[in-house]
Amino acid sequence: MTEIKKVIEVEGLVKRFGSFVANDHLTFDVYKGEIFGFLGANGAGKTTAIRILCGLSHPTSGKMTVAGIDAGRPEEIKKRIGYMSQRFSLYDDLTVNENIELYGGIYGMTMKEIRQRREELLTRLSFSQYGEMLIGSLPLGLKQKLAFAVAVFHDPEIVFLDEPTSGVDPITRRQFWEMIYETASRGITVFVTTHYMDEAEYCDRVTIMSEGRIVALDSPAALRGRYNTATIEELFVKIARPKTETA
Repeated sequence: MTEIKKVIEVEGLVKRFGSFVANDHLTFDVYKGEIFGFLGANGAGKTTAIRILCGLSHPTSGKMTVAGIDAGRPEEIKKRIGYMSQRFSLYDDLTVNENIELYGGIYGMTMKEIRQRREELLTRLSFSQYGEMLIGSLPLGLKQKLAFAVAVFHDPEIVFLDEPTSGVDPITRRQFWEMIYETASRGITVFVTTHYMDEAEYCDRVTIMSEGRIVALDSPAALRGRYNTATIEELFVKIARPKTETA
């Protein structure tokens, strides 16, 4: 049996801000081509962890590799990943084409590569008519889909999505997840945080965080069975509610 490649390895990850512990000894692995969900209430430590994995913040302690690169080499990590933040990450005052060219250049692609892939991308998304439009003039759903497409424009090993569907309508959310499936089918690992519990059902495995710690990690079906719940939302309420709410 062929061993599945680990693209993220985390052991004992700790992140402190003064006396506050945002990430408390996190340990987990993520595999090539996997859709890995990272769940937790606001303040659970999701965004802090994702920023560390992306090389945007330094851990206080622990061991970590991303795409085979040690956490101590964040600039090398950034070359091998894509990232889409929960706040829209393209430039409103540039056109669709200009944004694609800008990010392609940042990713180290040649202008010939950028233009060829840009046409393929716009055609695939049915965005050809929007090429010369300013990003700021597009509806939120179109912006989010384009931001994701740009995040994987350079075929990274891993793409990190931090609450990518926040604020969009259900139809657009479903279309966005179809893009995620297509991306994973190409062997790109998708690491996604979300506060929509129904989206967790779309993931291969999910981690549930509470107060900076991992309290559950497995496939959605396995977790539902283990905790005898019908949905991930029921499971989340059962095991991830802050202690102050249950006191």
